[in-house]
Amino acid sequence: MAINDGNLNKAMLKSKSQLESKNLVFMFNPKDLSFESTVKTADNPGARSTRSGRPRVSFSDIPPKKLVIKDIWFDTFESRLDVMETHLNDFIAAVTFSGNRERPPLYEFLWGRTYLDSCFIEQLSYRLTKFLPDGTPVRAVIETLALKETEKPSDDATQHRKSQANREADGRGKFAKK
Repeated sequence: MAINDGNLNKAMLKSKSQLESKNLVFMFNPKDLSFESTVKTADNPGARSTRSGRPRVSFSDIPPKKLVIKDIWFDTFESRLDVMETHLNDFIAAVTFSGNRERPPLYEFLWGRTYLDSCFIEQLSYRLTKFLPDGTPVRAVIETLALKETEKPSDDATQHRKSQANREADGRGKFAKK
């Protein structure tokens, strides 16, 4: 987690694997963050508490957390560089599968003391708002950047190692030698 040392910290999506994707640094920090956490339930219309008469609720699961950031600005007007090439193409690459991956790249959202540990970009919508006379886009706004929490790549690997160790401990994990 990033710690605020009194200096300006840029919001960023830090890549979990530099081989898969680049860090995505925001040009300007967001003005607000929207977090969503829910608990899924199932109503049992016929089941009621005998004491209070209230309907019984079954708790099914806890979906992944979400973080939505709106209106992320990128402006390259003064440098006259293409804002797509300098900033947005990296965000666009983060919502595509490439190579042998069966998932989008994973990131860690960092900004001061706010973070989301392991996430991917679930939704990206942007618009281009300023152009040079030759049509080069020099200002863009990411209207919606939705991040969704996911398991850490190490979670599955750790579970696999524990399962393998348990199988080996009780003799199921290795072939018997003669």
